[in-house]
Amino acid sequence: MTQREQALVGKRALVTGGSRGIGAAIVRLLAESGARVALHCREATESVQALCDTLPGEGHVVLPADLVDPVQAAGLAAAAAAALGGLDIVVNNAGIYERHAPLDTSAQEWLASWNRTLQVNLIAAAAICHGALKHLPSGGHIVNIGSRGAYRGEPEAPAYGAAKAGLNSLTQSLAVALGPRKIHVVGIAPGWVESDMTKPYLDGPEGAGIRGQSPLGRTAADTEIAETVLLAVSGRADALSGAIVDVNCASHLR
Repeated sequence: MTQREQALVGKRALVTGGSRGIGAAIVRLLAESGARVALHCREATESVQALCDTLPGEGHVVLPADLVDPVQAAGLAAAAAAALGGLDIVVNNAGIYERHAPLDTSAQEWLASWNRTLQVNLIAAAAICHGALKHLPSGGHIVNIGSRGAYRGEPEAPAYGAAKAGLNSLTQSLAVALGPRKIHVVGIAPGWVESDMTKPYLDGPEGAGIRGQSPLGRTAADTEIAETVLLAVSGRADALSGAIVDVNCASHLR
């Protein structure tokens, strides 16, 4: 095996929102690097199981849970640890984006979007992190996938930006609180990312404008986000703990 393929041998990882897009790229790369992966999805479908079945290595599992439900979210880390025989890595990637522009959204729709978005993008992640603490050993890793929207705002989806800003704060709070246990916590803040989920937008009339936000004239690839996750959980760069790493092709600088 190459050094890359050995990077995570023996490690057990939970990846939320692992069935498509960035999450699927993370799942594939962690498996290729030797980890056994619990692939979380909202519903266990044939396509999700097919993805799991094609992962290199053995012992990968599909864990369905609806993160809108606080009870299911709170139990996910324990379910992953039970399925894998322990837990070394948690990647909170699951998220939703709902348009609820303040000037054309009713009060009922506005609050409903805030409640759903904060629950999935922030509160569920916090519950999963807390649940994982019973299982993560010294040297364990948590990675929270945020967004540049935490810094630049999301006028069409304010709850999304607010939830991602909260996720950044959670990341940094946990990095300090868990540091004495040598548990490392890192945030990653992408901009637009090319994946199967964003392809319709990037290939459509909006695509040129989206790519034009970057001086490189492109977006990040889902595999580039996955590579950043791999670095963060590999043990080779544990000094990153507490950092929020921007991966957005210089489309937003701070």
